[in-house]
Amino acid sequence: MKTPTRLLLILLTAIALPVAFAYVDDAHSRAMEAATAAVKEGYLVRQEYWAGSVVTKQPSVVKHQLFAGNSYWFWLASDEDSAQVTVHVYDPSGKIADNEAWQRGNMAAVKITPKKTGTYFIVFSVEQSKAKKNRWALAYGYK
Repeated sequence: MKTPTRLLLILLTAIALPVAFAYVDDAHSRAMEAATAAVKEGYLVRQEYWAGSVVTKQPSVVKHQLFAGNSYWFWLASDEDSAQVTVHVYDPSGKIADNEAWQRGNMAAVKITPKKTGTYFIVFSVEQSKAKKNRWALAYGYK
């Protein structure tokens, strides 16, 4: 194989490999869909988000630092169409701190305006699903 041909093959492989392994995270896409109304209200969505798999009816927790004076929305979604998800926020002392919450099938959201800066606990679960393990994503925004 000639050197220019080999170089071209290496370059094409380097370009094609990332595309071959790219995928759409449906759970994250749905969490972003759930955020639409809050974005229209001026909430800024953070690029960072949490994702993983969870067994149905097994609660999971994400710890996150929240600051007094800010208002936050957390949006949870599953890529499983049959999933019913819930999400709530607990303050550092373990008391529920939701200001507002909603749930629609495989999407749910919770709003909090913390009175004190501290580590808060976002507790979520898949309450029902045809799947044993469910892919999920949790995104958030603030203003």
